[in-house]
Order: sequence, then structure tokens, then C-alpha cells
Amino acid sequence: MSNTPRHTALDALHRSLGATMTDFAGWDMPLRYASERDEHNAVRTRAGLFDLSHMGEITVSGPAAVDLLNHALVGNIGSVGVGRARYTMICQADGGILDDLIVYRLQDQEAAQAKYLVVANAGNAQVVLDALTERAGGFDAVVRDDRDAYALIAVQGPESPGILKAVTDADLDGLKYYAGLPGTVAGVPALIARTGYTGEDGFELFVAPEHAEQLWRALTEAGAPVGLVPCGLSCRDTLRLEAGMPLYGNELTTALTPFDAGLGRVVKFDKTTHADDFVGVEALRAAAERAETAPPRKLVGLIAEGRRVPRAGMPVVVGGEIVGEVTSGAPSPTLGKPIAMAYVDAAHAAPGTAGVGVDIRGTHEPYEVVALPFYKRQK
Repeated sequence: MSNTPRHTALDALHRSLGATMTDFAGWDMPLRYASERDEHNAVRTRAGLFDLSHMGEITVSGPAAVDLLNHALVGNIGSVGVGRARYTMICQADGGILDDLIVYRLQDQEAAQAKYLVVANAGNAQVVLDALTERAGGFDAVVRDDRDAYALIAVQGPESPGILKAVTDADLDGLKYYAGLPGTVAGVPALIARTGYTGEDGFELFVAPEHAEQLWRALTEAGAPVGLVPCGLSCRDTLRLEAGMPLYGNELTTALTPFDAGLGRVVKFDKTTHADDFVGVEALRAAAERAETAPPRKLVGLIAEGRRVPRAGMPVVVGGEIVGEVTSGAPSPTLGKPIAMAYVDAAHAAPGTAGVGVDIRGTHEPYEVVALPFYKRQK
């Protein structure tokens, strides 16, 4: 297996814009272009443009596509209408989370040929592909690796609807959150999805790699009058952290079930099909019962009283005792203070709990426990 990082279709363009590049899940990706704080604030107040072509796209199609997905994933994919999307997870037999996913139900080519696009995290794309392929045995469905078939460009922020309207005649006003429709953007065919990972309104555009640069340049031009800027992965992380959105490898791991992560709502025991035999069902039923009777550690927000930034893996402490662990931490440009997400024992998880600190290299820095998310956009 090659250790050479993969490059997106926009690699040369990123370098021409002076991006600082970084290895992320085997891809060479832009970390920032100039100031990550400025990029973050642009998305909160105006708009930002992201290359997300490292994400993993997998197409599942065929007469039994929905049965396969109901068996392989924890959500009820049978209730997803054409043109809609669903946030869900794929778990191991023991209930541990393999990845969190978005599943789009694409237009049915014909009644018997349902078609779904499964989007996995970059670092888990092969794991998800292998699991779906293995779980497809016995189903009249085809699992296809489409990672090379798509580039993914996101425009996020309050100005994003206006920017996109300038380059498409698709009905964006009728496009709800977590929905997707085929259309033409800047003269190229695209799947236009109203999804994102920033806590802002925005769109993710799936296009053929050979069309990526044309689309990026058109969006850049349309967004220039309202202050759109190119954005890297660094500000994407602080944006999703403020919005309380979990990151696989930090808040979600194979050691945790969806119920441990406070996301039990994505598990559906009353599916339209395969309600009793989806992978992990028995372990997840047990996890749901445990969560009712003896709540596990809860995922909470922490806001620093000082200036020191907590990082993943640092202990959360109360009175010298370790009561939890930080999963993500960063300076928050919106709040002006360091923030963190952490799993904390239920006894210390209530907002306003006194005496909570983070052990930062031997010093117990005081933190305020708050409910997630830290930031919620005004609708």
C-alpha cells in the first residue's frame, strides 16, 4: 500500500492560492489559506468555500438496496424519501461505532432500482466500503466504490444561498435541510445537498472531478461581492466544535455505542424492514437499557475561565479525581475563549456543575460545564 498522499482535483488550485497543506486520512488537504480565525469568522458571518473531496462516496443500488442498508446501518433508511438525506451510523456486531454517515436517497431511475449515496468519513471510507460489501451477501443490491467519481465542494455560511443562486437555476428555496436534488451549477451537473458540518446554512455539491475547478472558480467569483473566502480543514474543525458536532476518532469510536455518545436517537428499533436483524441490534438493545438505568459518561461542553487550550485526551477532574476526558478542544473564535467537548461522569455533567477542571500538563484549569452546542445560528 502506497504512503504517497492522494490529491484532490483542486490540488493545484489550492497551492496557487497559497494554502498550507497537511496530510489528512491519506489525502493532501488545505489546512488554511491565510488566517484560520478569519476563515472561521467568514463562515459565521458571510461565507466560506471548502474542498471536501477526501470524503468517501459509496453508491448502493438495486431492488433490495433499502433492505441491505436497513440491515447494515442502525437507522431506518426505508423512511428516507427520494431527494432526502439521513444522518446515521454503521456499527460493529458489539455495537461499537465504525463510522457516522450521511445517506442520500437519489432519484429512482425506475421503480425497482432504488439508488442511495452513502458518504463516509475520509479515514473510514475503506472500512465502511468493506463492511457494506460484506453485509451485502444475500441481498439483490450492488455496492460500488465511487470515491473517484466525485469531487465535493461545500459553500457554507449565511450568504451561501445567495451565492449559489447566482450560478444555478435549481429551486434552492424548496430545498430543505438534509435534502438533495440533481441540478446544474455553473454549467456542470451536480447533486446539490443542503448539508454541512459548520453549524451554518450551506450546501455540499457533488460533481465529477473534471468539473471541480470550473465550479470552484464560479463560486469564488459569485461570492466575491459578499466576502466569501476559501477555507481549510482547521476552521472546519473549530466550526463543527462550536456547533457541538461529533468528529469520528474523537467523540465517536469503536469503543463507544451510539447510546454512549448521546446519539441513541439515530438507532431505530422499529424499521420498515430488518428491524430485528440489523448488525449490532442485540448489543444496541442492551446499550439502550444500560443508558436508561445507569447513564454512561455524558458528552458535555466545557468553556475555559482562563486562556489555556484543552486538547483531546486531557483528563477532566473534580477535587483531584478524574471524572472524564476531553475529546476535542480549541480556541473558539466566536466565544473568544478556549472550549472543549468531553465525556464526563453523569454526576458532574449538569450545566453549571461547580469545581470542574481540566488537567493541562499538571495544572488543573477551571472550566464551566455547559450544554452543547456552544453556538446555534439564528434561523
